Amino acid sequence: MLLEEELLFPASTQVIVYVAMDVGEFFALEAVRLKVDDKLVASYLYTDDQTTALFRGGYQRLYVGNVKAGEHEVTAFFTGKGPAGRDLQRAASLTFAKDQRASVIELRIVDSAAKQQPLFEIKQWYL
Repeated sequence: MLLEEELLFPASTQVIVYVAMDVGEFFALEAVRLKVDDKLVASYLYTDDQTTALFRGGYQRLYVGNVKAGEHEVTAFFTGKGPAGRDLQRAASLTFAKDQRASVIELRIVDSAAKQQPLFEIKQWYL
């Protein structure tokens, strides 16, 4: 499996996107859609057990793909229930530079106690 992944997604073009959550007091995740360079590349509906695993510190690998070196944009659309059980949909975007290293993009949902709202963050890491 690992060898197959290395052949299909070499480090020079590889992008991996993970989803992670904080406590989840202000947001109950139901779905995520992911676009890379305005192209829909992943869509996922979550079960209660899966969101519980994310609350406990788990990560979900949402997408693995290839992009050329250079500037790219990743946009994530989060759907769920916000404070007081209201339907909530938010988007977050990040423009990132792809180089010869494998890129890891983290989509993180965190609670902001000060704002009493969820925050949606996107960060890039390199392997």
